[in-house]
Amino acid sequence: MAKEKTAFFCSECGAESPKWAGRCPECGAWNTMTEQRVSTGKAPGGSASALWGGDASTKSAPLTVNQINVDEESAAMRIKMPSVELNRVLGGGLVAGSLVLLGGEPGIGKSTLLLQNLLCIRTKRILYVSGEESAAQLKLRADRLGRGSDNIYIVCETSLETVFEHVSSLRPEILVVDSIQTITTDSLPSSPPPGSVSQVRACAAELLRYAKTAGVPVMLVGHITKDGTLAGPKVLEHMVDTVLVFEGDARHSYRILRTSKNRFGPTSELGIYEMGAKGLREVPNPSEILITSPAGDANGTPLSGIAIGVALQGRRPILIEAQALVSASPYATPQRSVTGFDSKRLNMLIAVIEKRLGLRLDKKDVFLNIAGGFKANDPALDLAVAAALISATLDAPVPQGFCFAGEVGLSGEIRPVTSPASRIREARRLGFTDAVVADNIPKDEVIPYGIRLHRTARLDAAMKLLFA
Repeated sequence: MAKEKTAFFCSECGAESPKWAGRCPECGAWNTMTEQRVSTGKAPGGSASALWGGDASTKSAPLTVNQINVDEESAAMRIKMPSVELNRVLGGGLVAGSLVLLGGEPGIGKSTLLLQNLLCIRTKRILYVSGEESAAQLKLRADRLGRGSDNIYIVCETSLETVFEHVSSLRPEILVVDSIQTITTDSLPSSPPPGSVSQVRACAAELLRYAKTAGVPVMLVGHITKDGTLAGPKVLEHMVDTVLVFEGDARHSYRILRTSKNRFGPTSELGIYEMGAKGLREVPNPSEILITSPAGDANGTPLSGIAIGVALQGRRPILIEAQALVSASPYATPQRSVTGFDSKRLNMLIAVIEKRLGLRLDKKDVFLNIAGGFKANDPALDLAVAAALISATLDAPVPQGFCFAGEVGLSGEIRPVTSPASRIREARRLGFTDAVVADNIPKDEVIPYGIRLHRTARLDAAMKLLFA
């Protein structure tokens, strides 16, 4: 019979401690240590891997790098998902034997995204385990999406042992668990509640062992906390191969799928969807929704404070609209309000504008917004943000047809950015005629023709070009 003892686990990183502490000794988080009962001997329920045919007693042997045999065809094989945007963030498709974690706010569309893609896969046998919704609810969602399938098997279950019994009999080629916080295992003593640190860690470890041993991709749906981070111990994110985060406001139609971790591809890719009555629709050209058509006043004069920057998300260029408003402050301390952009970087650009251009913004309120609800972190947007701020300060619009791609340094120099050719090509495709870029772009960069390049080395020279 297994002996039991009490230990404390950190809900952030999963660190174990024999006694309670106000601060986690590993990650330094406060008030995250929770008490759980652990076993010092063999668990009464045994290993769940025996239920699907896995041999937990198999011993491994150390091998040299040259002794490891890899089937290159199997290693490069990916399961192509029907969604192009999902394939992009996964790095080209779903890798066999991978463990993927999809997180997001409640009602953002996580289950809809998975079910919509799985319903379009006709050549794979899929097991969809739902611990939150009934089979009737999933059927209604499938009917709303307008699709049916004979190769997707739905089971509403929260016991990991029962799930592996279905896996043993069905032998699926793709396994989906929605969600990991609702699954429990009987191998733990004293039966901790669902979603606890020990339950999430034990269930994820068994699913990881199954994915790696059987070579079946497993997709997990995870909850997030009120702070926007994935719920459960931090060790859950370390276990999985890929972490996808579904962002957006449930009150708006656009959703952004980001990759925060990916062992099989880049981590800077993103996919954009639009939520409609019949599910999620891919947005193949996000630049068209992130920039607005040229607006003006009643006389048709363009408005000030608007500049278009060319950002790069992974290998994908996106045109982003920066909107700025500068007005006299009625308070002793002026406001600095920013949405979708780094507030510290905004303060740096304001200081550069004041020092290098002589514009006084210390007694004015500054508001900056990245249109479309987009969060931009590409340094290439510095030049567009600076142009929008100067345009709003002078109340002079940026000339039509201009876009910007450049990083602004503290001395006012404009630094080159990565992949200028792909950025300029995207701007030309959307009808822009002029691009303000750094003067010291490497000569080996192939810049596409059809758009006028204004190479400038300093911020003051670029602003003289725009607001002469």
